[in-house]
Amino acid sequence: MQLNILLFGITKEIVGQQKLSLKVPEEATVPVLMDQLRQQYPKLSELKSLMIAVNDEYAQEQQALQENDEIALIPPVSGG
Repeated sequence: MQLNILLFGITKEIVGQQKLSLKVPEEATVPVLMDQLRQQYPKLSELKSLMIAVNDEYAQEQQALQENDEIALIPPVSGG
């Protein structure tokens, strides 16, 4: 199935683009997606924390994904 991935901050720099379309197995979950992304973009493994949102809501740990879900990778934000 096809997923749309939005990248922000350092994740955008690592991947080299703001949006990504990715094909994953039909029964994919958030961890399966993240494993696939870390294989394709090993520098993502260096991030100590990363929030995942699915269709504008923070993802559950083992959340199942559906065709055309919009995934956002949200790195930690610092500043004041």
